[in-house]
Amino acid sequence: MSLKQDLFRRPAASWRTWSFSLVCAALAACGGPEASEESATELATREDGLANVRLRLMAANTSSGTGQDYDPGHGIRIFQGTDPDVVMIQEFNYKTDSAADIRSFVDTAFGTGFSYYREAGAQIPNGIISRYPIIAAGEWDDTQVSNRDFAWARIDIPGPKDLWAVSVHLLTTGSSVRNTEASNLVKFINANVPASDYLVIGGDFNTGSRSEATFSTFSSVVSTAAPYPADRNGNTNTNAGRSSPYDHVLVDNDLRAYQTAVVIGTNSFASGLVADTRVYSPISGISPALAADSGASGMQHMAIIKDFLIPSDSTTSSSVTVLSPNGGESWTGGSARTITWTSSGISNVKVEYSLNGSTWTTLTTSTGASSGSFAWTVPGTASTNAWVRVSDASNASLNDLNNGAFAITTGGTGGTGQVFINEVLLNEAGSDVNGEFVELVNTGTAAVDLSGYTLSDSASVRHTFPSGTTVAAGKAVVVFGGAAGIPSGTVGAVAASTGTLGLSNSGDTVTLKSASGTAVDTVTFASGLAGTDGVSANRSPDATSTASFALHTAVSGTSSSPGKRANGSAY
Repeated sequence: MSLKQDLFRRPAASWRTWSFSLVCAALAACGGPEASEESATELATREDGLANVRLRLMAANTSSGTGQDYDPGHGIRIFQGTDPDVVMIQEFNYKTDSAADIRSFVDTAFGTGFSYYREAGAQIPNGIISRYPIIAAGEWDDTQVSNRDFAWARIDIPGPKDLWAVSVHLLTTGSSVRNTEASNLVKFINANVPASDYLVIGGDFNTGSRSEATFSTFSSVVSTAAPYPADRNGNTNTNAGRSSPYDHVLVDNDLRAYQTAVVIGTNSFASGLVADTRVYSPISGISPALAADSGASGMQHMAIIKDFLIPSDSTTSSSVTVLSPNGGESWTGGSARTITWTSSGISNVKVEYSLNGSTWTTLTTSTGASSGSFAWTVPGTASTNAWVRVSDASNASLNDLNNGAFAITTGGTGGTGQVFINEVLLNEAGSDVNGEFVELVNTGTAAVDLSGYTLSDSASVRHTFPSGTTVAAGKAVVVFGGAAGIPSGTVGAVAASTGTLGLSNSGDTVTLKSASGTAVDTVTFASGLAGTDGVSANRSPDATSTASFALHTAVSGTSSSPGKRANGSAY
């Protein structure tokens, strides 16, 4: 299949000025509803009457039965009970798949005012279903599979920005194929989606773990970092057996800034919801869904929900413009620089930087806009794609970036940071897995900014370093499985952000990746280094990035030394 686009050729500023009749005609051409003047008025009222609008996004491959469709009704009840605004749906089949049947499905599961786009000519089509008007839609070619493509829709959600929703159903064949699909989709997004709009990629990724390269690839356009949606029991996995993270709702950083807890009845899910009716309580809170619906025959996935509080439409003369850096500069890591801007109609600003244009680190959440400047010590991590963003502290959608990327170098007076895995305890003492740890050491001459760095084992990402985390030259940071396992007085110790390191006593692979997804260090530990209770594996010689690992008892005679040199002295 070739690239297919139904995008209407109009200047960006004119999207919302079209007549309602043209929107209706466009939707009909895409397989959408014959919307009424009354439904348009209702949407306008909902949009204009709120200062902030809750936007609920869902990814759903919740078909059941033997036909890969929604005719059995289990998925329909889940949709009705959770009330999403925009759904990226997979296996979008219903009864005969006629226009009348698909319209009937949308009306029943969501409501008569909802719009939809369903890709044509696919055996198990992807699609988008939306409470808000779909103003353009189409499909991009997935070269790795013949029975579906990437379905996309541009949606006129409340507020000054449109939402681009992309529904995907990646292959089960293997992680390399999925990464190829992800790479192709990123190219389509970069070529077609305006940076000024919101973006969400949702659907069935069929990913076996969160450490797959697919996520690193997608991280260039959406945030893939923790925390992740979970069910009532805290389980973040989404396949039928609840053992693998198959399904995802991934949004760009602009939209993620507005993420809020999913609230249904008296329940609140801080990071989003994995909607498994088998464990949801009370089930009456998502009526008419039944407890058995997620366990129905043929239902292989759980729906994923994330909520966002976005600003609604408003008029404003406020503005902010970044003056320095403004693109093309080369600043030395560790040097003192000043970020400058001009602003109008803003009281306070938030200042952030990025080393890759995707993952952002906050320098200050709020400082006086009128000052026009912020003193900054440039991080000691090299980058050729560095950015600064200044935004209204009370309205993240009002922001500005430097006009082009600038570089950060680690030579000269700034020194060079070098962080690597130095000591790992895979087999905790006793049975308290909180005691597992990974020690990172920086033997360079400059601090290393760990913001957005991740630690993974062979199964998944276990820890993501929060914004503002640095490890000074000659110092260490230690990630433990849980806070309860951190020995008193351990310097530079933190608990794994996922609540566990999950290291295997029979051997495992530990990987440190930068915020951009590049592997900084990776070590595979054989069973001989993991099978001794309470004894860690340590570089030998200690704190030497090129050295091999040995049992800690062979390096210094002691069982471990988290946060200290192998001989027990301080870093």
